[in-house]
Amino acid sequence: MDHLLHLDRTLDELDPPRWTAAAADATHLVRKVHELRCVLLSELRPADLRTLITQQVALPYVLPLAVRLLLEEPLLDAYFYEGDLLLAAVEAPASAWALLPDLAARLRAVITTLPDAAFADLPRGAAEELARFVARTESPC
Repeated sequence: MDHLLHLDRTLDELDPPRWTAAAADATHLVRKVHELRCVLLSELRPADLRTLITQQVALPYVLPLAVRLLLEEPLLDAYFYEGDLLLAAVEAPASAWALLPDLAARLRAVITTLPDAAFADLPRGAAEELARFVARTESPC
């Protein structure tokens, strides 16, 4: 299924059940995630995608949007630092990537083309996390 065909819909529409409004005493992050589920996929910004991915929300719909950006600019600065969206994506659970094997393969290919110097400004442990993602193989089951 091509998840990018749904750009005119929201996560609440695509990823049932719809979420109720965040509690009045919810944290800023919880309120933000609830709000993002009501935004059209076409209007989600890189920082929004990073937030949704790190919170593991609707990954089958969010990861393809992130990969689309990362194929063009692997070290995209979504919010915190260059490469933060890439790191969020590769840290998504293997079970989410198992649903998107072609996208995972394309992202792996992009990562392997990054020069060593690209890793210098990433947080400690990032290069290892990227290497683990590249080395990960899809389970046949």
